[in-house]
Amino acid sequence: MIDKLVIVESPAKANTIKKFLGGKSKVVASMGHIRDLPKSKMGINIEKNFEPEYINIRGKASLINSLKKDAKDAKQVYLATDPDREGEAIAWHLAYILGIDENSVCRVTFNEITKEAVKNGISNPRKIDLNLTDAQQARRVLDRIVGYKISPVLWKKVKRGLSAGRVQSVAVKLIVDREEEIEKFIPEEYWNINLKVSDKKTKTSFDCKFIGKDGKKLELHSKEEVDKILKDLENAKYKVADVKKGERKRNPAPPFTTSTLQQDASRKLNFAIKKTMSVAQGLYEGVKLPDYGETGLITYMRTDSTRISNEARSAAKEHIVNKYGENYYENRFYKTKSEAQDAHEAIRPSHIELTPESIKDSLTADQYKLYRLIYNRFMASQMSSAIYDTVSVSIDGNSYNFKATGQILKFKGYMTLYVEDEEKEEFEKIPELAVGEEVKKEAIDAKQSFTEPPPRYTEASLVKTLEEKGIGRPSTYAPTITTILTRRYIEKVQKQLIPTDLGRVVNKLLIENFSDVINVEFTAKMEEEFDKVAEGNEKWKNVIKEFYTPFEKVIEKVEKELEHVKLEYEVSDVPCEKCGRMMVIKYGKYGKFLACPGYPECRNAKPIIETIDVPCPVCGGVVQVRKTKKRRNYYICENNKGENEGCSYISWNKPKVGEEFVPATEDLSEIKAEKKKKAVAAKKKTTTKKKTSTKAVAKKKTTAKTTAKKKK
Repeated sequence: MIDKLVIVESPAKANTIKKFLGGKSKVVASMGHIRDLPKSKMGINIEKNFEPEYINIRGKASLINSLKKDAKDAKQVYLATDPDREGEAIAWHLAYILGIDENSVCRVTFNEITKEAVKNGISNPRKIDLNLTDAQQARRVLDRIVGYKISPVLWKKVKRGLSAGRVQSVAVKLIVDREEEIEKFIPEEYWNINLKVSDKKTKTSFDCKFIGKDGKKLELHSKEEVDKILKDLENAKYKVADVKKGERKRNPAPPFTTSTLQQDASRKLNFAIKKTMSVAQGLYEGVKLPDYGETGLITYMRTDSTRISNEARSAAKEHIVNKYGENYYENRFYKTKSEAQDAHEAIRPSHIELTPESIKDSLTADQYKLYRLIYNRFMASQMSSAIYDTVSVSIDGNSYNFKATGQILKFKGYMTLYVEDEEKEEFEKIPELAVGEEVKKEAIDAKQSFTEPPPRYTEASLVKTLEEKGIGRPSTYAPTITTILTRRYIEKVQKQLIPTDLGRVVNKLLIENFSDVINVEFTAKMEEEFDKVAEGNEKWKNVIKEFYTPFEKVIEKVEKELEHVKLEYEVSDVPCEKCGRMMVIKYGKYGKFLACPGYPECRNAKPIIETIDVPCPVCGGVVQVRKTKKRRNYYICENNKGENEGCSYISWNKPKVGEEFVPATEDLSEIKAEKKKKAVAAKKKTTTKKKTSTKAVAKKKTTAKTTAKKKK
């Protein structure tokens, strides 16, 4: 007989929790959701007040039977799925499958997987929060209706296989709008005048920027304006008009939320959003450490709160004071945004004593980088401000005004551990100067510049914008970006997100026909409605009903009135060797490829081979850029035929001119496994074709014989 059966979502989390529970306790994993809406149909009964038609997920029958058996043998079942709306819904589905009363005290949660947190959770079970479950259902049902109603319109009018989504389509719209803004942007000319002067006593030189004339600011937009000023300054004498000294404090950033973690991991570690969440999940669920066993290293990584517990605050204080000194500590509280759910703490280390360096050998390279980022950001958030000595000097020459600013870092404070990208420890040092003192002109020059368009979105900046506009929640950012990349609505080029022609066409169609649904305001408003459901202030079916009635009429109208949209493909400069037409660029499962526009008459297609201008470091051949199934770039010589044939060059890293290639330092198992898999698949395909061909010939012969007999 099992005393306590604890059901979590993943095996890693189960292994970590097992060691905290003694006696006849058993910890098992549900492997995520066990019930969901069917894939073959919408699965929402509109006539029965939008009742979801849940089914057991295919392939989980043996797992469900095992869970039922364990639950039957247990005195008490605890549903310990993740502490968010999704986790609450999984617990609710588990209760249904296992025949547990949803109003019974069976739900436990842990914000971090530590011995204290787990035991505290088990000691304080609660009922399943049906408001949270309903909020998740509302999102799931609304997104299913939008997707299953709009997507077929795209199939009929544009191309099969396309999809639309309430959040993903708004994300695409943001990227398309930004690209159009860039294309329409008209650069404006502007000029800067830089003056280099030196102190006559110490001969120390420093740079000043042109500000204006007679105390009034001036913007320079033409060479004529600049030439006049330079002429006026030819024989000018430069004097110090003003000196201002001061002190500036810089405060640390709050501990990470989901979105700020994703943004910083992208900027500092070059991690994709999806990768960040995957690595963070592993740190949360537990890592095997010497003397500790399976140990959860961070708190729950899906949160929009900057709140931290009193226990964590005390542990941080003790560590900072002991390691850096009393003057490095400051008890800080951070205000969480009003729209944040604040169900969990900020993302922080679960064990302050486990510094990144002390457990580095137990972590993968990616785990160490992300854990170090989380650890240092949290510790810095409880440290003193950085203090700078600042100086600002105004220099005048012939009524023209120039300014120089400098600062020196006097006290590092939190910057001992964590420095933002834009933070610099030191600016230009400016010598001691007095008002009225003359300085010597060393040089003066003017530089022409042009205003630049807004930058394209990166994954990090898109997440920041989605959060600022109230679109989606911490759990949705990563899957949203992954979906629109997978659908080929956008592509990532050197971290920048660029809309494809397909993305533009789909976006145009959606905006012109479903503007009430595919827009920032509606998407943000629905998030507010879901929050009301979670708080128990709104019924989820009322939210869906209010949306569906006008939406249904729009769908009917579009299906009747919308003409078929023909996709225009980008024409390449490669002629089709079979029919002579210029081949076009299309998107397939593995990215771009060349296809003959004469399809179906001409079915010629071939891959687009990207190359680099650095020769193969082994044989001097052409190096090709290819992608793995996970969309990771690798580099291979065109003469590498595989299976130890031809050139041996293959690498994750882009080769450099003159750089020696050392194959032993790289783990190429992912590439080699994929190449082998493709080779086996190709061989199997060829064999199948031969068999099919043989069968077809045999069938043809049999048909011919039968026909001949009938004629006789």
